[in-house]
Amino acid sequence: MRWPSLMPMLAALLLAACASVTNPVSGKRELTVMDERAEIAAGAKAHREVLAEYGVVGDAALQAYVDGVGQKLAAASHRPNLKWTFTVLDSPEVNAFALPGGYVYVTRGIMAYLDSEADLAGVLGHEIGHVTARHGAAGATRQAGAGAAVVGATLLGAIVEATTGIPGLAQAAGGLAEVGAAGLIASYSREQELQADQLGAQYLARVHFNPGNMVDVIQLLGDQERFAAEAARAAGRAPPASGGWLASHPSSDQRLQQIRTTAQQLLAQQPGGWADDGRGRYLQSIDGMTFGDGRAQGVVRGRNFFHEPLGIAITAPQGWRIVNASDSVALINAKGDAGLVLRLVPPEVVRKAGGSHEAVLRQALGATDGRIERLTLGGGLQATHFVGRRRDARGNIRPLDATIASGPRGELFLLGRVAGSAAALERAQPLLREAELSFRPLAGAEIAAARPWRIDLVPLPAGGFAQLARNTPLIELPEQQLRLLNGVYGRQAAPPVGSEVKVVR
Repeated sequence: MRWPSLMPMLAALLLAACASVTNPVSGKRELTVMDERAEIAAGAKAHREVLAEYGVVGDAALQAYVDGVGQKLAAASHRPNLKWTFTVLDSPEVNAFALPGGYVYVTRGIMAYLDSEADLAGVLGHEIGHVTARHGAAGATRQAGAGAAVVGATLLGAIVEATTGIPGLAQAAGGLAEVGAAGLIASYSREQELQADQLGAQYLARVHFNPGNMVDVIQLLGDQERFAAEAARAAGRAPPASGGWLASHPSSDQRLQQIRTTAQQLLAQQPGGWADDGRGRYLQSIDGMTFGDGRAQGVVRGRNFFHEPLGIAITAPQGWRIVNASDSVALINAKGDAGLVLRLVPPEVVRKAGGSHEAVLRQALGATDGRIERLTLGGGLQATHFVGRRRDARGNIRPLDATIASGPRGELFLLGRVAGSAAALERAQPLLREAELSFRPLAGAEIAAARPWRIDLVPLPAGGFAQLARNTPLIELPEQQLRLLNGVYGRQAAPPVGSEVKVVR
């Protein structure tokens, strides 16, 4: 019980171990728990976690293209001698981030919305700026002094997990779970984000791209926020909380004001003009790229979730939403206080338990006292439902309401019923059972529906984006989303008829 009182002492010891290094951007000396050697080691370790969490886009040409743009910028940065690594992650999220030591990531989700090589350079330049200015290292130093706050956050995560009764399901209901590397990525300060914008513009200018493209990148963030709010209103939902780049960055209006000033100053220093923005090269590089959910994660189509590699499908009740994460999918009710979370039981767990449903419930989930019910789900899939109690790894007794189902290809799946309270769980039980019974083999027309959507390039017709919207699978405000994809959301001006534009097929 007295252990937290040791935190000030531990924090002091950590800070006493700080090294003094020169910041490559400011030229000033600063105390840090992470010198360059430690940066590289920490980044390399976290890089492996990121790749395991997200996966990479399996397009060697696209990876090489992004790496080429990134290496050019990095060579013109304040830390050209770092070994830089640029990776396109297989995620539909609109996001980009960096790790200490020269590891920079963009998702295919953000690449779909960029419109030129110079825009891509703006995103990469911003993330390179975080590394060159040692923002991740500064964050690690702050955490060394945070002590009890960091430990408290970790304990909170354990408590949330315990109340759901099933490890990992709380995170799945909220979106992608954070990897261990998140402590080196997230929560930059306002000043650090604005500095990264300025550095990104500088690096653009150094490689002869117009620094005004940083304005386009920041405008994209604002457009993403506005479209998300507009789509939510049209569907009768509350506007979503910002995620990805939008979550940790200063307001887009504030950033636009500052980056316009920076760009104007840099423009004045280069009266001879700028290189081509590389729009044609960029569009060709993303032609055919997966848009939205990918094959490995399964796809959401309206109220249905289809996973072609696993051969499964499930349907959410009317009015529910589906949240597709990297290793699970959550069907969440309209109130957001109850849901069903589906995930594959790891093969090693199945082998250790001998393959039976009841053994997985007892050995992997710690099921103890309760009621077991045999079920037949969609397409004749056999399942075992358990309601009762479980003993967690700490020996505590928790409630458990879960089903183990046999998949069509021999795998076992966990369908966990979760809620914010016992009362919410009880209210949701009829629809939770409806969702659970819909779990079925993928068959017939669903196999075609499970194919991911892709970016395609077409000439803009005389009818503009309204005409293109009639032939796209996009559901929510398709014309506005196509305008967002092509950088003209919320503006009257569209590209000239015949111009090459992005559509979703």
